[in-house]
Amino acid sequence: MAIQKPSHTFTKIHLKALRTNIFHILFALSFTVFINTSGFAQDIPKEGGKVEPSEKNDTQNLSIGNTLKPIETEKEQDSTLQDSVKPKPELLTGPVKYKATDYASFNNKEQKLYLYNEAEVYYEDMELKAGLIVIDYNTNEVFAAGITDSLGNYNQAPVFKQANNVVEPDSIKFNTKTEKALIYNSKTEQGGMNILAPVTKKVNDSVIFLYKGRFTTAKDIENPEYYFQANKIKVVPGKKIVVGPTNMVIADVPTIIGLPFGFFPLTDKQTSGVIIPTFGEENNRGYFLQNGGYYFAISDFVDLAVLGDYYTNGSYGLRFESAYANRYRYNGNVSFRYENLINSERGFPDYSKSSIYNIRWSHSQDAKANPSSRFSASVNLGSSRYYQTSINQVNAPSFLNNTLASSISYSKTFEGEPQVNMSVAATHSQNTNTEVINMTLPTVQASVSRIFPFAPKTGVKKGIIQNVNFQYNIRAENRIQTTDSLFFKKEMWDSAVNGIKHSIPLTTNFKVFKYFSLSASTSYDETWVFETVRKYYDFEENEIVTEPVKGFDAFRTYNFSTSLGTTLYGMFDFRKEGKDPKIQAIRHVMRPSISYNINPSFSNYYETFEVIDANGTTTDEIEYTRFEGGIYGAPNNRYSSSIGMSLSNNIEAKVRDKDSTATEAKKIKLLDNLNFSTAYNLAGDSLNWSPLRMTGSTQILKNKMIINFGATMDPYALDNNNTKIDKFNIDNGGSLFRLTSANINTSYSISSSDFDGTENERSTQENLRSGGRADDLFGRAQDFSDQRYGEDDDEEEKTPSALYKTKIPWNLKLAYAVNYTNVRRENEISSHSLMFSGDVEFSPRWTVGASSGYDFKNKGFTYTQLRFERDLLSWRMSFSWVPFSTRSSWYFFIGIKSNILKDIKYDKRRQPDQQL
Repeated sequence: MAIQKPSHTFTKIHLKALRTNIFHILFALSFTVFINTSGFAQDIPKEGGKVEPSEKNDTQNLSIGNTLKPIETEKEQDSTLQDSVKPKPELLTGPVKYKATDYASFNNKEQKLYLYNEAEVYYEDMELKAGLIVIDYNTNEVFAAGITDSLGNYNQAPVFKQANNVVEPDSIKFNTKTEKALIYNSKTEQGGMNILAPVTKKVNDSVIFLYKGRFTTAKDIENPEYYFQANKIKVVPGKKIVVGPTNMVIADVPTIIGLPFGFFPLTDKQTSGVIIPTFGEENNRGYFLQNGGYYFAISDFVDLAVLGDYYTNGSYGLRFESAYANRYRYNGNVSFRYENLINSERGFPDYSKSSIYNIRWSHSQDAKANPSSRFSASVNLGSSRYYQTSINQVNAPSFLNNTLASSISYSKTFEGEPQVNMSVAATHSQNTNTEVINMTLPTVQASVSRIFPFAPKTGVKKGIIQNVNFQYNIRAENRIQTTDSLFFKKEMWDSAVNGIKHSIPLTTNFKVFKYFSLSASTSYDETWVFETVRKYYDFEENEIVTEPVKGFDAFRTYNFSTSLGTTLYGMFDFRKEGKDPKIQAIRHVMRPSISYNINPSFSNYYETFEVIDANGTTTDEIEYTRFEGGIYGAPNNRYSSSIGMSLSNNIEAKVRDKDSTATEAKKIKLLDNLNFSTAYNLAGDSLNWSPLRMTGSTQILKNKMIINFGATMDPYALDNNNTKIDKFNIDNGGSLFRLTSANINTSYSISSSDFDGTENERSTQENLRSGGRADDLFGRAQDFSDQRYGEDDDEEEKTPSALYKTKIPWNLKLAYAVNYTNVRRENEISSHSLMFSGDVEFSPRWTVGASSGYDFKNKGFTYTQLRFERDLLSWRMSFSWVPFSTRSSWYFFIGIKSNILKDIKYDKRRQPDQQL
């Protein structure tokens, strides 16, 4: 039956309330509220509570599931009349759908629409559900509440939803005309904050009041493990929140932690703000404030964090951290860290002062940005002792790094025939122990793709002539070797050496006797240098003098090589008729090859000078080349002709699959590769055979353990002075080969997820950016107060069960390495170590981890870090401990996980003792 009384005008007002008023009631930070000032019929309480249905008189029963549409009233009009005032556009852009399980009725006398039991109202993206919904057309009020069941339980509390905003109170009362509203016991979430308020009042579009409001980041709103309570809260949506005296409550127990008032700006955009520092005490530098500063939200594409540390003895630190991104083009981050460290007090004998710094830059270009050019950067440079002396907790696992490396490169491809590739790069390598720095500023390379001058225009290239090809390569470098103390000083540039090398390789390949592949190549190289040397003997000073000679010079070399190889396949089949063994077959692939190399002598680039004694007699004649010390070495002055031999092996097995439904056997790699190589020098006078080198690798335990091994075996014997002689070891009473060195290293990673099919992954980005390992065998970068190195705020919450799983979650990483040396009968293990790292979740939310290692040669433990973590639902507690070594220290932290309240924390640390 159609509704006669509600006019089209009132319908618009009603929908305006449903669509706009309720939405504006949504609290911008996390309070979504509604408020009201009018009363209802006597059977509807003025406050949130239980609602019982009453008998309604003079009602028109409505069919359940009706659709309320605008009613157009037909009226005759004078065609000559024309209203100059345009009517307002209709707010109703679609139908209002409503339904209820028990009944939906309209009371003509009260002018009220009643929806009872599982009542629902839908309009566009808005949705309102409740046990009871009452719309009063006289007072322009809407009321929604729950109902009681036969057992007296209150259920079907209102749920209002629009877009991503949801509010779930006990009852709602709002006026569609005055836009005022009341909401009782509202529960809502926004931006990671859960808000609970017994009474919320909306006065107008710009002012909202809450009484005894509670806000928390706990997921369990009904029983939060902690919350903050304020009796008076004033909200200006989209602008600010002002609270009165606020107290922190933990497990429903009020604490002494509180604030007399609070002001919180509201915005849905990235904003600048203060970063709260951490307070603590350090053994050698006194009390300190760490990691305090200011965050600048410069734009949507770049930000900047300026952080600082200050110690009461005068030490201080500065850090600038910036991240930038341009979607589909590039992203990266820049970091500059500086620390001015003072030990002890001025006037004491152990007083010292030092400055350290570190610069890091990482830039990555999106592959879709420009397919023909690419720019990338990975920079990590600074003081050699930065990671060893820094007191920043994040650098703890990086102090074992002995190399800092950087690379900045740009490459460009010029399409065409032939294709031209060009690249410009700057590299940096720094040894933190010796403080020696090697750089190339810059390296320029260009190459032209292979050209086949005799290839047919169509079809496949065949034969020695059609496969002839050549290309052109050029490489220019400016190398600098300096030390930490001379970095970017004038002396650093004086040590630079540079040069340009041109190379034109000419190659061809073809089949021989159907099964053999033969390749031949020759290469012409031309090297340009801009500084040479001149040597002579100074009779007066009685020394050899080396003088640099500025100016352009060049030398040219060439060589020839050829190789012959083939591939052999062997299959050992264990299957027999009527039998299906577990190992069905073993497949062996061998790739033998033999090569021949010629390197001519370029003695024309060499000259000699005489060494004369006091009597004028020539005592020595020294040969040298003016190109020695060049960036690409000197031309060869010894003719060499050698034959190289190598054998590559690959062994696989076919085994019966455990899955009975599998139609084919499973392939397992027994040896990924097993290689042997040696060479014989045809132009040599003695010791012509090179040592036999053996290398290999394999993967076992479902390819989770990778094993690499190698050995060097020398065919020549040693004399009594342990000097190699031109006599085979077997002829000297020994074996065919003499083992001179051997090595084996393996890594293994396993976790409980390998058995239950789940994933377990932890970020290692900080370790990699610092030049460390991709795993955490040297410890884990930890700054618990910095969310970048902690748990993700969006991480899915773990749901504890009443009975803990019998399979305890765990993970383990192992790395083992051993090296054997016997070049001069040392017969010793030069290095032998085992490193390990792992975590075990002994009980729900309790995790214990460790990173350590043992040096079997020196009989001692390596850097050891113990970790204890407790997941306190909304909180996190962590304890990191280095029990011994010069880095002995510990760090305790407890704080709220959420980024919104991450500054609510407590931490305590003990720094390493000063080493005398």
